[in-house]
Amino acid sequence: MKKLILTAAALALSAGTAFAGDVVRMGTEGAYPPYNFINDKGEVDGFERELGDTLCTKAALKCEWVTNEWDSIIPNLLSGNYDTIIAGMSITDERKQTIDFTQNYIPPAASAYAAKSADANLKGVVAAQVGTIQADYVAKSGATLLEFPTLDDTIAAVKNGEADAVFADKDAIKPFVTEGGELVWSGADVPLGGGVGIGLRKSDTELKAKFDAVITAMKADGSLNAMIKKWFGDDSQVF
Repeated sequence: MKKLILTAAALALSAGTAFAGDVVRMGTEGAYPPYNFINDKGEVDGFERELGDTLCTKAALKCEWVTNEWDSIIPNLLSGNYDTIIAGMSITDERKQTIDFTQNYIPPAASAYAAKSADANLKGVVAAQVGTIQADYVAKSGATLLEFPTLDDTIAAVKNGEADAVFADKDAIKPFVTEGGELVWSGADVPLGGGVGIGLRKSDTELKAKFDAVITAMKADGSLNAMIKKWFGDDSQVF
C-alpha cells in the first residue's frame, strides 16, 4: 500500500529500541478499510485486527492496538511507540533499508484507478494517499499527483471534481466502485509491491520469527485464505 522516506533523525531514534516481553503493541492506521478501520465502538477493526489477534494468540502473545497517522507510522515504530506496523503496508526494497518485514500475509495484488468515467484522463490530475507506492507511481507516470492524508480524502477529491481519478490498492477502493455508484474502474490494473507484510524493527528478529511461523502455518491450513475471502470477497487473490 504505502511508501515512506525516513530522515536520518528518524533512523537515529531506532537505536537501542527492541521488543521485549509477551505484550506486542500492534501499530495500525485505522483508516484503510477493509484492512483496518475504527468501528462504531471506537475500536480497531477489520482484516488486520482479526489477523493480528489470531497471530498473537497462536504465538502465545498479547496484542495491544495503537493507531497512528500514516505519514509518521514508520518513524514512530522506530522510536518505540509500538512494536509492529500492521497497516496494509506493501513490502518494498526501499522500506527494507530501514525496517524489516515478515513474509507477506496478502499476496502481491493490483493497484487500480477509479474515476467518474471509464475513459477518465489518467495523465491529468490523479489523487493518491500521501507516502504510498501508488503516489510514487503516479508521480512518475506523467500525471499531476494530488496527495491526501487518507484514502477517504482521495475518493472525495474525485467525487467533487478536484481530481480526474484516484489510484490506490484495488482491494481498498473496491467498496467505492459499486453498480450505479459515482465511481467506475478506469484503465488497466497495475501490479505494485511484493505483497503486504508486518513491519518490524530490524532488531526484533525473535518476534519476526514467531509471526512468520504462524503465517506459514495459516497459509498451509487454508485459514489465511479464508480470512482474506471473508474481508475482501471470494474473488480476492489468495495464496
